[in-house]
Amino acid sequence: MLESLHSKIQKSPFRNIYWFARYLMNTDQYGALGKSKETRLLATVYLLENLMTQNFTDDDEKLIVIKNTLLRELMGMVSPNSKISVLTNNLVNVLKEDIQSLEDIVIFCITVRYVVSPINHALSSIPSNDSDFCRKSASSILETLGEEKAGLVISTWDKLGATGCLNIERTTVVEEFTRLIENLKTLKIEHTLIDDNILLTAFVQEFERRLGQKRKARGGASLETAVSFLFEYYGFNAAKAPEHFNQDLEVDKWFKGKDGWMIGISCKRTLRERWKQLSQADRGTLSRFKINELWHLITYDKDLTDDKIVRLGEQGQIFYLMNESETYKKCSSHIGMKSYVRPLSQLISDIRKNIV
Repeated sequence: MLESLHSKIQKSPFRNIYWFARYLMNTDQYGALGKSKETRLLATVYLLENLMTQNFTDDDEKLIVIKNTLLRELMGMVSPNSKISVLTNNLVNVLKEDIQSLEDIVIFCITVRYVVSPINHALSSIPSNDSDFCRKSASSILETLGEEKAGLVISTWDKLGATGCLNIERTTVVEEFTRLIENLKTLKIEHTLIDDNILLTAFVQEFERRLGQKRKARGGASLETAVSFLFEYYGFNAAKAPEHFNQDLEVDKWFKGKDGWMIGISCKRTLRERWKQLSQADRGTLSRFKINELWHLITYDKDLTDDKIVRLGEQGQIFYLMNESETYKKCSSHIGMKSYVRPLSQLISDIRKNIV
């Protein structure tokens, strides 16, 4: 059954839709013309479609003319001798191999019209950050329950932002998927159920891949935005990173302590993404730049092992964990780790005690 389905897919003229979309969206290898040159691509598609209606001696001649037109137009979208021209040349070379028939030209046009362009426009309606969903709820929590609920603000911000943005994503995917089904009905070329499914799944797969990229960036910024809100709400003055501090270390918020030394706040759901950087930030390096401590606000601590806490704690790094976290309860009562962990409910009072 699977082998039969694989054979049907390989025989379908629609088989390259997913790959054409990936080529056009790929930044590292092919320059992502599908993102940066969408208008020019659509104009090129219109040109190719018009050439398809013209009379040629035979299909071989028509293919040569149209294929060369496409490749020439792609190279004409970028400046010669630029870095992007090298990547575009990679795109041209891979399309030379993949486009072997007039059907392939048609599929390329369908890919731009019904996969690449709709995804670009749909993504523009997806929030790049989740602050719009969260500020009012966060203010209400602090006004009603007080500063010791900073941890609740951070966790609520995280959940509300994720839920709100995912709801918008879901609605957008359904809208675009429905529109694509309607567009399939208007296709003038012959297409089977397998062809339709190849197109639909290519669209969803590429859409979800790009949504995932946006989701990851949004998630990484979520806690940072929440902490920025807390600084703003309580009137704390943030500071710039220490001058000449060139350590490959991501710290989202800095403030200067009363002793003139800096404290950095790192905002990540887990430590996993920054573990390699942090493990290299030894006590001597921090002291050299008058950095007293690094504080880590962690909302998901399942990967926070005793070894990591002790190793980084000895380097002047402190972990703020959810009050109800089992990791916090265990570490806060352990003689070897209790100095390195603090409850998130204590965050605001700790900043207030330390800040200038």
